[in-house]
Amino acid sequence: MTQTTADEDDPKRITPQDKSKASEPPPVDPPASHASFTRATGRSRAAKLFRIAATVVILLVAFVAAAFVWTFYVEAPWTRDGRVRVQVANIAPQVSGQIVDVRVVDNQNVKKGDVLYVIDPVDFEVAVTSADAEVKNREADLSVKSAQAARREALSTVSTSVEEKQIYAGNAKIASAALESAQAQLRQAKINLERTQVRSTVNGRVTNLLMRVGDYARSGTSNLNIVDVDSYWIDGYFEETKMANIQVGASADIALMGYAQHLRGTVGSITLGISTANATASTQGLPDVNPIYTWVRLAQRVPVRIRIDHVPAEVPLVAGMTATVVIGDGRAPAPTWFMDLRDRIVGKPATTVEAERQ
Repeated sequence: MTQTTADEDDPKRITPQDKSKASEPPPVDPPASHASFTRATGRSRAAKLFRIAATVVILLVAFVAAAFVWTFYVEAPWTRDGRVRVQVANIAPQVSGQIVDVRVVDNQNVKKGDVLYVIDPVDFEVAVTSADAEVKNREADLSVKSAQAARREALSTVSTSVEEKQIYAGNAKIASAALESAQAQLRQAKINLERTQVRSTVNGRVTNLLMRVGDYARSGTSNLNIVDVDSYWIDGYFEETKMANIQVGASADIALMGYAQHLRGTVGSITLGISTANATASTQGLPDVNPIYTWVRLAQRVPVRIRIDHVPAEVPLVAGMTATVVIGDGRAPAPTWFMDLRDRIVGKPATTVEAERQ
């Protein structure tokens, strides 16, 4: 039996073979080939070119996006600041009196000429009767004086004098004028009687009705309002930077908040003036100009009146509603510098060249 020594059992014991292996130099990898180096260099250059191209593309996209945003928000002829407007007829009686009958209710549709309420007609009926009696009295007086003047005119100058004839003729003319005055008073009395029935002056809808039977109506004082349904229009408040692209007669697309259906309209007119706070006079009569400390100056809003050409049947118009208004196609023309650059790069269209030559 072979006896194992302690040195042989020790795992940390270094043998002569291990020393010889440790003295040998480490293995060296074989050098890379020329083809591998070329491929690595090409990949590096390709990655660099890709990064440059990506940067250029991103810059171009950012420039185009910035130009689009600028054109869309600054120059394009559209606005979200639109309002539905309407004319309201203020109904006021032309005679005074107590209201004895109200024939409409709040928010009722009425037509032009419909009776809205009635004022007590008794006093006006008495005035008509009195004026009619006065007319009959004046007619009888004129008949007598006209006959007297005719008889005097038929007599010779031996039986009557010229002065007497003139007096009778003058009395007949005075009686005729008195009759005309009485007839005018009768006509006025009848008109006042008709005016006790207060009628609508427009086609529309009664709004904010507060009167009731027993109220006293005063001549010339409005006591009932009617929305004129034939007078709706849109006021679009456009920034002054967009006014160059808005022309009278241009088509308009109108979208009311809360409704998917769009209205169609036409630019009717453009306001030629808006108020300015700097025009206010001070205590000495001098213009009061406020200093401006802000770096950003907001564009003024100019009202543009839009005539409504078509309203969908399911869309009710209510004065004060918010509207988005787009003029034309909603696009601003390309800037001059862009058009010049395009003409230099791609050349002008043949039609444009021919037009310039002519």
